[in-house]
Amino acid sequence: MEKSKRRPDDLLVGRIDRRRFMAISGSLAGLTALALMPGDDIFAAPSLGANPFTLGIASGDPTPDGFVLWTRLAPDPLNGGGMPNHPAPVHWYVASDEGMRRIVRRGVALASPELAHSVHVEVQGLKPGREYFYAFRVRNEFSSIGRTKTAPAAGAHLDALNFAFATCQKWEDGFFSPYRRMTEEDLDVVFHLGDYIYEYGIPNGGVRNAALPAPFTQETMTLEQYRLRHALYKTDPDLQAAHALFPFVVTWDDHEVENDYTGAISENNDPIAIFLQRRAAAYQAFYEHLPLRQAAQPQGPDMLLYRRVTYGDLAEFSVLDTRQYRSDHPCGDGEHPRCAASFDPAQTVLGPEQEKWLHDGLNRSTVRWNVLAQQVLVAELDHKKGPGEVFWQDSWDGYPVARNRLLDHIVNRQIANPIVITGDWHSTFVNDLKRDFKNSQSPVIATEFVTPAITSGGDDTPYGPYYGPMIPENPHIKLFEGDRRGYIRVNLTHERWLADIRFVSTVSRSDAPIATYASFIVEDGQPGAQRI
Repeated sequence: MEKSKRRPDDLLVGRIDRRRFMAISGSLAGLTALALMPGDDIFAAPSLGANPFTLGIASGDPTPDGFVLWTRLAPDPLNGGGMPNHPAPVHWYVASDEGMRRIVRRGVALASPELAHSVHVEVQGLKPGREYFYAFRVRNEFSSIGRTKTAPAAGAHLDALNFAFATCQKWEDGFFSPYRRMTEEDLDVVFHLGDYIYEYGIPNGGVRNAALPAPFTQETMTLEQYRLRHALYKTDPDLQAAHALFPFVVTWDDHEVENDYTGAISENNDPIAIFLQRRAAAYQAFYEHLPLRQAAQPQGPDMLLYRRVTYGDLAEFSVLDTRQYRSDHPCGDGEHPRCAASFDPAQTVLGPEQEKWLHDGLNRSTVRWNVLAQQVLVAELDHKKGPGEVFWQDSWDGYPVARNRLLDHIVNRQIANPIVITGDWHSTFVNDLKRDFKNSQSPVIATEFVTPAITSGGDDTPYGPYYGPMIPENPHIKLFEGDRRGYIRVNLTHERWLADIRFVSTVSRSDAPIATYASFIVEDGQPGAQRI
């Protein structure tokens, strides 16, 4: 299972050393050939004077015949972008070879100032289950070359799928060393489960020895501030490398806007109209910086993010949004015992429309594994040792009736092999999901894997000492580790789900090594994870 794949350094134009000279020379030759294709105007306009692709390139949301390609033109990324206030044509190319000699699709997208000069190209007409390479050009400047992959044809037999899922990448808490190691994996796709950025002001100094201008030391409130925050994160070379090598499927959690917000309710109970202005700014910046389809382009404070990604007859991923439509915390923010409002059927995590969409999709599914990609802890976590119960209200524990509706639906409709993948917690869990978590005889309905943070929490140990004593009160938790950073890698076949929990040794340096801490298997038709 320790397969290795070349890092995208081998694909990135401009990073030339002796070992990669021939491969990169081939790529450069291919890109030069692109410039000479009829209709291209490489010599028709002067250079922008600086590299416009400082924020990298990305692909996402693969389908059987295509994917989304993304970039943003930003020659001065930490100072507003540095682009003139008018649209810019961006040429894009998709090839079947990494030298970009066999072009299979090409076109021109318009990068407009209204979307921070970002482009979202929805490529279609490609072959299913194939590796492709892509690049962008604006004037006489070329991007790096990225690698991506289409999904298999609908219903086609797929022997195996390799993917990873990640969450919580607070820039100031550490280097993105988990992404550096992720690029050494052999993956078909990466799922990011939220907290792609953090809204807090960034102090100078810290692990990264940051010396940032004033706008970065302030909490994000405006569109300009959210754009700057995304740009800062996107300058990280290891995050860029992961995006260049794998298609990403992204969703959000709270910190893309504000900590623990619920729908239109802010953490500090700001006036709703004011908070929705902030939400609109955050949603727009999120769209501008990630490989999302145009259907997700925000309309003011509203953005359609939930969707499905299907891999042949093997797996379907229902990508959820547990922030935009949820009820406010029924019993208040933070840790509380359950109250009468906890059991109000109107309390919701997904909202009625998304919940119906999820149930209908599960009903129609014909794949072997049905995966819910979402943000907050589904399993119960009693925070109180001994008699009595206390629950974190921002997780599904704050909405037990909504959780039971989901689990009851899975049981009643006999949904095949349900798995939940979760972010948010800055900790690693493997959980049995049950209708009655207090009853050891209650049947296991599904399994939940909660991925560690990429960096959030840094190398400190704030979570293990706090949550560790609670774990014996929650015997459905098969594994808990609160103080290590990394991601979870999955090798999925028709017979079993194999999850490797991967931790780096530190996030205080970018080149930290990684190792598998534990592995769990879920067998086809047998809910519940077993450690191997």
